[in-house]
Amino acid sequence: MNSKETLKRVLSYIDRYKYFLLLSMLFALISVALTLYAPILVGNAIDCIVGKDNVDFEKIVSILIKLGIIIGITAAVQWFMNVCNNKITYNVSRDLRQRAFEKIEKLPCSYLDSHSNGDVVSRVISDVDQLADGLLMGFTQFFTGIVTIIGTLGFMLSINVWITLVVVVVTPLSFFIARFIAKRTYKMFSLQSKTRGEQTAFIDEMISNQKVADAYGMDKENLEKFDDINERLTDYSLKATFFSSITNPATRFVNSIVYAAVALFGAIMAIKGNITVGILSCFLSYANQYTKPFNEISSVVTELQNALACAGRVLDFIDEESIKPDAEDAGELIHPKGNIEISNVDFSYSKEKELIKNLNLSVKEGMIVAIVGPTGCGKTTLINLLMRFYDPQKGNIYVDGIDNQNITRKSLRENIGMVLQDTWLKSGTILDNIKIADPNASMEDVIEAAKKAHAHSFIKRLPKGYDTVIGEDGGSLSQGQKQLLCITRLMLSPPPMLILDEATSSIDTRTEIKIQSAFNRLMQGRTTFIVAHRLSTIMNADVILVMNDGKIVEQGNHKELYNKKGFYYNLYNSQFPKNNS
Repeated sequence: MNSKETLKRVLSYIDRYKYFLLLSMLFALISVALTLYAPILVGNAIDCIVGKDNVDFEKIVSILIKLGIIIGITAAVQWFMNVCNNKITYNVSRDLRQRAFEKIEKLPCSYLDSHSNGDVVSRVISDVDQLADGLLMGFTQFFTGIVTIIGTLGFMLSINVWITLVVVVVTPLSFFIARFIAKRTYKMFSLQSKTRGEQTAFIDEMISNQKVADAYGMDKENLEKFDDINERLTDYSLKATFFSSITNPATRFVNSIVYAAVALFGAIMAIKGNITVGILSCFLSYANQYTKPFNEISSVVTELQNALACAGRVLDFIDEESIKPDAEDAGELIHPKGNIEISNVDFSYSKEKELIKNLNLSVKEGMIVAIVGPTGCGKTTLINLLMRFYDPQKGNIYVDGIDNQNITRKSLRENIGMVLQDTWLKSGTILDNIKIADPNASMEDVIEAAKKAHAHSFIKRLPKGYDTVIGEDGGSLSQGQKQLLCITRLMLSPPPMLILDEATSSIDTRTEIKIQSAFNRLMQGRTTFIVAHRLSTIMNADVILVMNDGKIVEQGNHKELYNKKGFYYNLYNSQFPKNNS
């Protein structure tokens, strides 16, 4: 998106607050008119001082009273104008952030998997802040500047046409200078904003994984990488600042020429008696007021270039393709039995690398299906397809004979309970995190679920028990404790179908055995998919799917697969080399 397209989009957001915009322009007009009227009063006051012992004090006092009233009204009008400008700016910022956050909730998992969290955060927070700063300066100075230029020309033309022509002939130089610089600043501000997002992403990654980085002695490498990003950010920032900083001195030089020309030409006319000293004083004041907006507008232009570059990143994010919506005729999945049919499914994360090809699977209600295989073989991808975090590029997945494309995502996911290796906990109390599964659950139900998950004992040891507040992603809780809380959620409101993806990978063996017993009771009558690396946990599964390179290479129960002495046999013996089946 180029700067013109970005500006049009930003203006469409501003259009919602056109009444504040109109008020701001009206206040700007009144403010400028009063500000331009003041030099005329000052000029009249000067003309009241004709010579020694010939001063009209009565008239001067009357003029000064008028001047005081005008200054007071101008200050009040400018205050109201700033209120309107702030309303527009921060409402637009709020709307953009709201749209961006709504987009996060609608983005497909593929986008979030392929973009760093820090870059997304930078777009929603930092870039919107930069846009707000640019808009505020634009509204405060741009409109006032334009009206001042037009108003000053009008007042000057009404006083003396020839001196006004001198001003008009010289000032276009300011426009050429501002335009020349603006073209070069947009690119630099755009690169600056992009690199700032990259830096935020890197810092977020380092903070999240500090222990791992320390454990592997990555300090030097990380510093070098950060220095590289920082150097590029410094380079782009310096170039952007350099181009934007030369605007003001260049326009001031032109303004000084205008002022000098008016002073010289006006002085000659005053000597000849064509104008009074008061009018010359008034013109010099107008020359200052006329040229001052050019400085302000040139500064605003460079700020707007930065603001538009940031706005472009935010709008690009908002324009990202949302997740494919549910079909118009999609129905609710009510009381499913749990029959799953996967027919000729193809899926890959990128076109260059094929992953799942022509996958077929039939699962009857109440079956326990274990999925095993080496890392990267497609186990978790299969789970993502079942949950519709991703949709297959080819083929169909049926739930109780209904294509899952014709089932609403919400109802599908409400009927599938998940416990993953990667835990998710929000900032809040332990109780809040458990009741995500069922907000209406009673305290007795929560405690019962925690006891089934063997989490109750460690929760009671926390400072405030179930009311203990934990930070983002579980705060100081161990990985095992986090996983126990996620299992408690499942126990609180168990749905008809279950997915357990390395659900006990971070839990000690003794507790795992107890939880496994609870899981066995929970899985009775429920279709369950278990992803496991530890084959000891899935030996009693009805069907074991052995995956490799996105394909199901073997299928059967433990005894059948072991006796085949194929891929599963080698996988099992790699974990239990001294055991027989």
